[in-house]
Amino acid sequence: MTVTLFKSGDAGYIRRLIGRIAGMQEQKIIGRRERAVGHVVFNNPAKLNAVSLDMWDGFVSILKDFAQDPEIRCLVVSGSGGKAFVSGADISKFESERANAEAQVRYDAISKEGYEALYDFPKPTIAKITGYCIGGGMNLAACCDLRYCNEGARFGVPAAKLGLGYGFLRIERFSRIVGLPRAMEFLFTAKQYSSKEAYDMGLVHGVAADAELDTMVDGITGAIAQNAPLTIALAKAAAREIAKPESKQDHAKLDRMAEACFDSEDFKEGRRAFMEKRKPAFKGR
Repeated sequence: MTVTLFKSGDAGYIRRLIGRIAGMQEQKIIGRRERAVGHVVFNNPAKLNAVSLDMWDGFVSILKDFAQDPEIRCLVVSGSGGKAFVSGADISKFESERANAEAQVRYDAISKEGYEALYDFPKPTIAKITGYCIGGGMNLAACCDLRYCNEGARFGVPAAKLGLGYGFLRIERFSRIVGLPRAMEFLFTAKQYSSKEAYDMGLVHGVAADAELDTMVDGITGAIAQNAPLTIALAKAAAREIAKPESKQDHAKLDRMAEACFDSEDFKEGRRAFMEKRKPAFKGR
């Protein structure tokens, strides 16, 4: 063990260090990179990771940085504290942020930017869900490509219990995952569903015990990270085009991305690795 002694003149440094540590603890949105995986953590456990406007701003900022980082191959979105992924909007802020229709328009614009930034993120996105995934948490999960949860996870859309209006995009994306009849049941009843029910309806791709969820998600991110980034980017872009009306689908864009795959160094590396019976080392170019 190493012990560092500070002289009296170091008091200012110690105060600054304590301030930085406290600031990190108070951050409601945390972004970090672990090798090829970007992580965004909603860090408001005292309120079950409920989201306020300032948290949406931080979320969008982190996503923009991660999208431009060539070292990041995929993104994991999670909540801190173990009791919730995201429990929806911070109801305690409704009086200041959503008190009337005008304020709601502003809130919707900012939160929509967050949802769209996640939905349009150019790399694979994974929702790692522990505990409550409610309201806005469901919207976030629906914007991700893949979803995994612990056995104690609970899912619900309580809008009908609060008098909130759900817009087209939220219902459309959710219904694309679980089907329109099931989505209507969520919205009409405002009831909560278990992890098993979520898995059975196709809402989540896998369910794990609390101690095993990280391992499950790490296995998925590891598999993604070792594969060819350009091929994966094309697959995700194609999925987003499929979700559009046929008249608005950009097939030419997908053709260009496919051509770029065949002209890439990674395609050469993939062929050589196969012939040499070794794992490929893809670079994303």
